[in-house]
Amino acid sequence: MRRLLAGLATGTFLLVTAACGSSGGSSSTTGSSGGTTTVKVGIIPIVDVAPLYLGQKEGFFGKRGLTLSTTLAQGGAAIVPGVTSGQFQFGFSNMTSLMIAQSNGVPVQAIANGVASTGVAGKDFGALVVKKGSSITSPKQLEGKKVAVNTLKNINETAVRESVRKAGGDPDKVDFVELAFDQMPAALDKGQIDAAMAVEPALATMKLQGATEIASPLVDVAQNLTVAMYFTSTSYAQKNPAVVKKFQEAVAQSLSYADADAHPDEVRQVVTTYTKTPADVLAKVTLPKWPAEANRSSIETLEKLSEQDGLFKTAPDLAKLLP
Repeated sequence: MRRLLAGLATGTFLLVTAACGSSGGSSSTTGSSGGTTTVKVGIIPIVDVAPLYLGQKEGFFGKRGLTLSTTLAQGGAAIVPGVTSGQFQFGFSNMTSLMIAQSNGVPVQAIANGVASTGVAGKDFGALVVKKGSSITSPKQLEGKKVAVNTLKNINETAVRESVRKAGGDPDKVDFVELAFDQMPAALDKGQIDAAMAVEPALATMKLQGATEIASPLVDVAQNLTVAMYFTSTSYAQKNPAVVKKFQEAVAQSLSYADADAHPDEVRQVVTTYTKTPADVLAKVTLPKWPAEANRSSIETLEKLSEQDGLFKTAPDLAKLLP
């Protein structure tokens, strides 16, 4: 198991603690004080998790007796071992990382929806972009080119591979490199990579630099793709059903609040509390969708593509993984 968990975290950077709300991020264990339980949550510093911060700010967690202590990581592959080892009680991860973990016997269980694609090509929160003035106009032309994804052999690589296939290219000829989202704008601008698969707010940063979008890979995978979910370990879920239920309810209310037409400005504002995103970039950010329920059929499509790309030794059991 130790070797497996280490492998899941390969290529990720050191986790950095960041506070969410007034609780701070220094507590080393789950605590309970005055009827309030502090739970640690592993997340990624991207727009996807804005509802969690809004929910804390609006008191959705507090009124259920929960205080969040968050830790930032580069991707879901780093968060999975943190949850299963007990470092975090809950985590945010893309569906590919969760399926890989489950297929390898890692005891994880998705408990609440996280984020979804807008489903609209050219208007999604994730996109494949090339540098201003690049001769590359189609994913097919990425053969032999260097393309950055935040984690190798994971959801964004699978999505780009599907875009390349649909454009008539051979994804096996693409040179994928691993790079954190916030490092992609500079790398693309300097010509260190030929293209990048980015999500917000890194995507808006690159577009302001003149980058050109050539595909919407998450849309290419499936219409209204469920990109990520919140999860816990099976053992924590079994031992703490009341806490899990409270977390699920608070997340659902937070998603609904963030997805409401009346709150886009609040979403953008809260992103500044956990990322260093300038105001001009935030104004250009394309917000994802935050539906209350996961789109199971889209996850099944992602599973088939991931299996085609050789990410699983054995197919994951979605009946056990999904709520």
